[in-house]
Amino acid sequence: MTPEHASPDRQPGRPDLLPVAGGTAPAQVAHLLDALRTALADGAAPVLVPHAPSRPGGQVAGELRARLRLPVPAGTAVVLQTSGSTTGRGHLVALTADALTASARATYERLAGPGRWLLAVPAHHVAGLQVLVRSLVAGTAPVVLDTSAGFDPGALAGATATMGDDAPGYLSLVPTQLVRVLDAGETAVAPLRRLAAILVGGAASGRRTLQRARDAGLRVVTTYGMTETGGGCVYDGVPLPGVRLRLGEDDRVELGGPMLAAGYLDDAAADAAAFRTEVDGRWLRTSDRGRLEDHGGAQRLAVLGRVDDVLNTGGVKVSPAAVEHALVELDGVGEVVVVGVPDGEWGQLVTAVVTPVPGRPVPELGALRAVVRERLGGAHAPRAVVVLDRLPERGPGKVDRIGAARLAAEALAVPGRAGVERHGVAPA
Repeated sequence: MTPEHASPDRQPGRPDLLPVAGGTAPAQVAHLLDALRTALADGAAPVLVPHAPSRPGGQVAGELRARLRLPVPAGTAVVLQTSGSTTGRGHLVALTADALTASARATYERLAGPGRWLLAVPAHHVAGLQVLVRSLVAGTAPVVLDTSAGFDPGALAGATATMGDDAPGYLSLVPTQLVRVLDAGETAVAPLRRLAAILVGGAASGRRTLQRARDAGLRVVTTYGMTETGGGCVYDGVPLPGVRLRLGEDDRVELGGPMLAAGYLDDAAADAAAFRTEVDGRWLRTSDRGRLEDHGGAQRLAVLGRVDDVLNTGGVKVSPAAVEHALVELDGVGEVVVVGVPDGEWGQLVTAVVTPVPGRPVPELGALRAVVRERLGGAHAPRAVVVLDRLPERGPGKVDRIGAARLAAEALAVPGRAGVERHGVAPA
């Protein structure tokens, strides 16, 4: 086996783990960038542990060492924690310098070549970290937009205008940010037209949003990937150069290639289940279901949702992702997550948790049910809708499904609460 295909060597846990703040504050980003430059170039450098700026480094280091269950593999440059959006607690992922740089180079091979990046997502998550890695690989200095106090489309436009024309310009956004840019109008959109690509990932993007962006002249590229793959590794449904893709049992998405993480450090059973070494190399068994669709003779991956997200309502299995894809196309629906709320009659009550589009009313439950019934059948139609100003998140663009389900249950337990509608069920 080549080193790419072999299982990473496990060495005794190293004490030189260096907590370093991520976020988007310029001074913190500059510190992380310097530390990352050293970590990628020197295999003996401390392993970086980027974390939210609000958490003290000493606390992070203590928690990390308490959670370590496996040795840190040789060559590890960074340890990141996954979002844990469906489990409540993320895994600790070991990323080698080789994997991070392989991901960056594959990105440039697919796009317009090495360029200058604008950082607008926190650098302690993989999407933001890769903006810094790609900048180091290209030898360019990233432009940093401080979103510590919130995301401002106008400020993004101003930062984009400073990027210059000496190299292709790139930006990574989560879908929520893209929607806010489009809603802000031409002043916010115009500067972004000069960018060679705007990567949109972290969560599924609605077709309507993507079409709005393309109609506005933005070069948006949808990305699919995760911390375990060093960030996005499938662009617009097509694997990046060097990435291997297949569908396993139950149409589970499996990925291989040089950008795979070395493994989990906190859970031996999860590590063994997710990362497997076979005759043709290492594979990551993801938690996502997929389908390969034909587009002009070429196959593209369509992600159908998580394997463990399926709801059981009245004895019928319902895919939340399929319902979400139907609902997000409706006018007045900003963001949506579909969750199951415990119910004595149905087992799980299919509930749409929705945020409104600014200035527009959220469609009534009857309209939501009608579009889902037409596309997917009556069993998939939500029996309740809960309107929130904002969906709870665990990381940029990652909806906290556990948190959303809890908020929905609390709202449905209050008869007559504003922003809540029910269909065919008695009040709790």
